[in-house]
Amino acid sequence: MDHSHSHAHTEPPSDVELRVKAMESLLTEKGIIDPQALDELIETYEFKVGPRNGAQVVAKAWSDPAYKTRLLANGTAAIAELGFSGVQGEDMIVVENTPSVHNVIVCTLCSCYPWPTLGLPPVWFKSPAYRSRIVIDPRGVLKEFGLEIPLEKEVRVWDSNAELRYFVLPERPDGTDGWNEAQLAELVTRDSMIGTGIATTPRGNKINQENRT
Repeated sequence: MDHSHSHAHTEPPSDVELRVKAMESLLTEKGIIDPQALDELIETYEFKVGPRNGAQVVAKAWSDPAYKTRLLANGTAAIAELGFSGVQGEDMIVVENTPSVHNVIVCTLCSCYPWPTLGLPPVWFKSPAYRSRIVIDPRGVLKEFGLEIPLEKEVRVWDSNAELRYFVLPERPDGTDGWNEAQLAELVTRDSMIGTGIATTPRGNKINQENRT
């Protein structure tokens, strides 16, 4: 899974995708929308607005043990404490990555995704290839994302659905003692909250997955 996510090229576009593309082309032709402005809007919600909300949740949990306890006990309520709630985030379960467990989320039925904390789902999250393969071969798929999980570490796959949305609390990077919440939030990527990446300091030797699409 490189930046182009080669598996996507093997999947024909769905009827919905074809209709959306046709509508976009028609509206562009009539001068009603600007494709560049639309791309910028999508990018903002996919990479900036939504994921920044989730990053604040993670940074708060890393900094405040009491908040972390509440977050793991009742994700919906704890996330709402920071003002993030609403459609696609009504029922949230937070799963914590630890030295012995790595969590990753998927929606095998469609593309259920926690919009209030992560924004718009990336294209690959909605692809049939990811939705099926991450369940069958999670270590292999994560390796394609540049994330090799040691054999001694358990990998757990969580399947979101219409009732529940999962959110990964990544491990706090080493060397961040004394950092404030704003500094910590900058280390949190969208993919680290899905489980296809990890949070790392700028000097870390792990691949930053933020720009995957």
